[in-house]
Amino acid sequence: MTPSDKEDMHQILSNIDSAKDKYPCCIVWTPIPLLTWLFPFIGHMGITMSNGVIRDFAGPYFVSEDNMAFGRPTKYWQLQPPRARGGVVGWDAAVTEASDIYKGRMHNLCCDNCHSHVATALNLMNYNNSSNWNMVKLAILMMVHGKYVSLARFLKTWLPFTIIVTAIVLISVFVI
Repeated sequence: MTPSDKEDMHQILSNIDSAKDKYPCCIVWTPIPLLTWLFPFIGHMGITMSNGVIRDFAGPYFVSEDNMAFGRPTKYWQLQPPRARGGVVGWDAAVTEASDIYKGRMHNLCCDNCHSHVATALNLMNYNNSSNWNMVKLAILMMVHGKYVSLARFLKTWLPFTIIVTAIVLISVFVI
């Protein structure tokens, strides 16, 4: 990587703008109402282009652009485009190809979903010399590496779950 390439990479990776929901070369995540309230590790996932535009498999035969199916991202995990085959160009090509593939697929909550779309993009770019990306691996790694966008979005993720668990505990204590 030349000094110019390093400078370009620094420029891309330092351009996170949560106010505008721009997360270059990131995996983004947002809660799914009801489902995330009961299981806070389950949510909706998308992957961004190098310019920060979010792509997410939002439903049957539909990949949205910059308008996630369940609202604004609450977490992001920024990846390193040099670890993608072809660098930034390879990153964008793989995200575009995965999106084109998923525009032709039926959405299935358990087997072929938003996580699968992201995994396909990472597999196409051979991210980190791996073609073994899958929805379970991504869910775990997002829990480990994901950063919350803000305190408000952290609360959007965890407050409903906390209220439900508190209510169950209080009912159990006072009824039993």
